Amino acid sequence: MITIYKIKEARHRINDYINSDNIIHDLTLSKMLNMEIYLKVENLQRTGSFKIRGSLKKILSLNETERAKGFIAASAGNHPQGVALACLLTNTKCTIVMPENAPKSKIEATKLLWCRYYFIWF
Repeated sequence: MITIYKIKEARHRINDYINSDNIIHDLTLSKMLNMEIYLKVENLQRTGSFKIRGSLKKILSLNETERAKGFIAASAGNHPQGVALACLLTNTKCTIVMPENAPKSKIEATKLLWCRYYFIWF
């Protein structure tokens, strides 16, 4: 079961690696709804999405022997960049598998993160 303690522990573990101050006050929504509205803008995260959070949480929870095995991720979306950057930041081996018809922007963003990558047709 996920507890508030586990959430705080994970936040503490990944905090040095992520942008954690990406919350903005939305004046328009606040006025429309007559309450204070804050938006968590994960597009300002280092990879442009929240995906790095889960990748870092997992990698940093492993011991050295487990981490030495490396990671493999398969996706055409934002997940590969989250895994690749988390591995780069933690000096962990990484292999990314993406379909050949993945969006070019996703492929190029992943290539910039210095991981091994393979393209497959599916």
